[in-house]
Amino acid sequence: MILTDFDYVKPGTLGEAVALLAAEGSRVLAGGQSLLVDLRTGDGTATRLVDIRGIAALRGVRREGEGRLHIGALTTLAELAADPLVRAGAPALAEAARANGDPQVRNLGTLGGNLAATGRATDLPVAVIAADATINLAGRGGQETLTADAYATRGLPAGAVITSIEVPVREHRHHSAFEKTADRATRYPLCAVAVRAAYAGDGTAADLRIAVTGATARVQRLRGVEELLLGGPTGTGEVLAAFRAQPRDMFVPGRGASAEYLGHLAGVLTARALARAAAR
Repeated sequence: MILTDFDYVKPGTLGEAVALLAAEGSRVLAGGQSLLVDLRTGDGTATRLVDIRGIAALRGVRREGEGRLHIGALTTLAELAADPLVRAGAPALAEAARANGDPQVRNLGTLGGNLAATGRATDLPVAVIAADATINLAGRGGQETLTADAYATRGLPAGAVITSIEVPVREHRHHSAFEKTADRATRYPLCAVAVRAAYAGDGTAADLRIAVTGATARVQRLRGVEELLLGGPTGTGEVLAAFRAQPRDMFVPGRGASAEYLGHLAGVLTARALARAAAR
C-alpha cells in the first residue's frame, strides 16, 4: 500500500517537538520500525511526522549516582543490547533488546519507539516493568513521570513523547532475566516474560517482579503469581502450579495459539527466567 500524504518536520529541540506534536494528526518519528509499517498497511494515520532524531538530549545511557541508570528514548535497541552499563545493571533489558527483530531492526528501532508501540506486543515493556523502571514523558502539560506499571495501563498520551527511562540498579542480590518465544513470521513475541528476583539464604524467593506480554491482552505484571511464589521455592513445578492457579481469562488466544497453550507457555518461560536469574 502507498503511504498517505503527510508533512515532515525535523525539530532541533524537545520544546519545538512538543509544540509541533500538539497539532492533531502529528506523530513522532524515531526509528520508524512500527510507525511506517502501520502507515503502509493502513493500521495508522498521520498528517505530520515529527522527526525527533536530531534531538541529542534524547540519546545515551549514563549512570545517575549509585542508584539508577538514565537511558534516553532515542537509544537504539542495538545500543541497549551492547551497552556495558545496561548489561551489568539491567541484564533483562539488554536481553530483551537483543531478542528484538533482526540486526537491521535493532540498529534503527529505539527504546522510546518500542515502548510507544502499545498496539502490539513488543519485547522491552516486560523488561522495563520487571526492572521497576519509571518512564519520563514530555507533552502539552509539561514533564511527567510514570511508573512502568502505570504506563502499561495508560499508554502514551496524545501529543506526548517519551524522553527517557530511569532504571533502578538494585543491590547485588537482585537478578533479572528475559525469555521469549517469537512468532516465526513477525519476530514479535508470541509470549515473552521478564523477571527480577532476590533469594534468601535458604533459596526461597525474598522479592519478585514478573511481567508477561503476548499471552495476555496487554503487557502486565503478574502480581498473583508473585504472591504465590514469594517466600517459597521457584522451581518449574512451583511456577507452573502458580500459573495454573491464575484466572483462565487472563490468557487470550492469538496467532493460532489457544489461551490454554499460551498460559502454559508463559509459565514455562517464567520458570526458565527465574532459574537463570537465580544462577547469576
